[in-house]
Amino acid sequence: MTMIPVVDNAPFEVADGHAALFHALSEPTRLALLQHLSTGEHRVRGLVEHMHLAQSTVSKHLACLRDCGLVTVRTEGRASWFALADPARLTDLLETAETLLAASGASLSLKAHRDHAELEEGEL
Repeated sequence: MTMIPVVDNAPFEVADGHAALFHALSEPTRLALLQHLSTGEHRVRGLVEHMHLAQSTVSKHLACLRDCGLVTVRTEGRASWFALADPARLTDLLETAETLLAASGASLSLKAHRDHAELEEGEL
């Protein structure tokens, strides 16, 4: 495991909440759920059908997004309806990420990232 040195004069402070938020955003399935929820409120059943995933998988990802404050849930009878908690700010965050990626000039791919992580761990 790589040790990351602590810098006393860092320009910003990273709290556990930041790490949890970015962890929630690091999963492609959760990003796809957020993208679909950007079209409006959806029941779990509808998300399961749209995503072609098991209900338990969708529920697990929704719980993570809810715990991070990215989605809200409204109960109506036995149905749970999910919606983006703050669509405008989430859009701003994702647009900022796009700008940052474009400014870096790097061509990123999830496969290359995973392969690099495996190389560092000596798995390849």
